[in-house]
Amino acid sequence: MVFMSARPVLPEAENQLLAEFGARLRLARQRRHLSAQYVADLASITRVTLHRAELGDAAVTMGTYIKVMAAVDLGADVALLARDDKTGHLLQDARLPARRVGTTFPRRIRLAKYPQLKSIAWSLADDAEVGPAEAFALYERNWRHVDMAAMDPAERALLAKLTATIGKGVMNV
Repeated sequence: MVFMSARPVLPEAENQLLAEFGARLRLARQRRHLSAQYVADLASITRVTLHRAELGDAAVTMGTYIKVMAAVDLGADVALLARDDKTGHLLQDARLPARRVGTTFPRRIRLAKYPQLKSIAWSLADDAEVGPAEAFALYERNWRHVDMAAMDPAERALLAKLTATIGKGVMNV
């Protein structure tokens, strides 16, 4: 009979990341002068599970880590995990269709340069850059919030180019 360990076996680098994350959770709790029992109660977990999370135990579920983060008022930080997928953006941009004459635009689009795009990408930093496909998707998804009257000529031209290339002439709004 073969018994499997309940503890995931992770490479040393990942174990180190979890240990550092757990230490940051513990420090956040201590900075707020919250007892371990209080945070455990807020997170609806046992004090022992909180201790294991603060040690960075790989057997602690992601859901438990998120509950602990929420209990110490760091729940919004979960949205930052894997947010800036630079490699994914580069791979996605590499698969874009060949650009036609008159429809060129930068491989990365700076949000600060286009006010309407920045307003619909409110969760990204002011100096953030997105790929053309992501910019087009932002326009499509959030079209109801775009004020065409407030759009300057440069942003209108960008949107037209994105629609012509990424959208193949169609914007699904």
